[in-house]
Amino acid sequence: MATTIAVDRHMDKLDRIFQLHAILNKRRTPISIEGLAERMDCSRPTVFRALGTLRDKLGAPIVCDRGSNGGYRYDNTDGRYELPGLWFTAGELQALVIIQRFLNELGGGLLEEHFALLTKRIEELTSKKHLNLSEVSTRIRMPALAARATGPAYQGVVSATLQRKQLWMEYRARTTDQSSERTVSPQRVTRYRESWYLDAWDEGKNELRTFAIDRIAKHRVLRARARDIDENTLDEHLASGYGIFSGKADKIAVLSFSQESARWVADEQWHPKQIGKRQADGRYELHIPYGLSRELVMDILRHGPHVKVVKPSALVDEAKAQLTQALEQYSSNSSQVSEK
Repeated sequence: MATTIAVDRHMDKLDRIFQLHAILNKRRTPISIEGLAERMDCSRPTVFRALGTLRDKLGAPIVCDRGSNGGYRYDNTDGRYELPGLWFTAGELQALVIIQRFLNELGGGLLEEHFALLTKRIEELTSKKHLNLSEVSTRIRMPALAARATGPAYQGVVSATLQRKQLWMEYRARTTDQSSERTVSPQRVTRYRESWYLDAWDEGKNELRTFAIDRIAKHRVLRARARDIDENTLDEHLASGYGIFSGKADKIAVLSFSQESARWVADEQWHPKQIGKRQADGRYELHIPYGLSRELVMDILRHGPHVKVVKPSALVDEAKAQLTQALEQYSSNSSQVSEK
């Protein structure tokens, strides 16, 4: 019991020092003892003890100004002072544990080996601070709906992308279910709607393409340096349209949502450059840039009768066709065939 109390006091002392450092490090003007006591929510003697430890044991450049108001500040004439070692507040440790859980779920266990030492250190710190962060696993949920496994090529793809090396791969396209061999220059690895994708320059087809990483059956990182594509070119081709297989945005979709659906859609971001406005009757009109329409139509259809495609006419026709095909699944003839 005595040991636990001593540990708690030591951790509280470290927290006070970190808190004091954070206050002084952000200020350009002196702050009085009374001001520090109020900010740190402690007594004047506690502030003096923290000042002494910070100055005498950690070498902080604390100076006391003897002006009319007096007070303490950092002397940063030799550069900004930082505490030695790795320091975390309780709030930062909570954030780290949540990030750690997120990364583990995000990578499907692929990151556990790399974060093992950091995980151990975080567990030591959190146990001493009695933050009860074991509750993170049950109190904070991050469900991954319709997520696909990263696949065996994930690490190799990331490595080739960061090292700027070309990548050979055997790729099985989901749309055609056909395999092909590709040599690509990786540009970006993107997580989109619970799945991982590779944006790359296809050396054989001489164009930018996006590949689902889980569909890469075999891969090999090559010695040849990857071709670097200008950031603006990548954004224009891969990020200006709608969705992961976007293409360059060259059309604008105009969607009209019902008053009921508007309460949700008005707070959503479908595209970084969307324009939305409420109508007098309570409906919500949304303008969305897009290139390829496949993914946009899928998102439109999930709103069912609560959305209407206003224009362009090609998108109107595509939505109609999809709805007609869906309705045919429930026609009387289809029902009879199913019963037989």
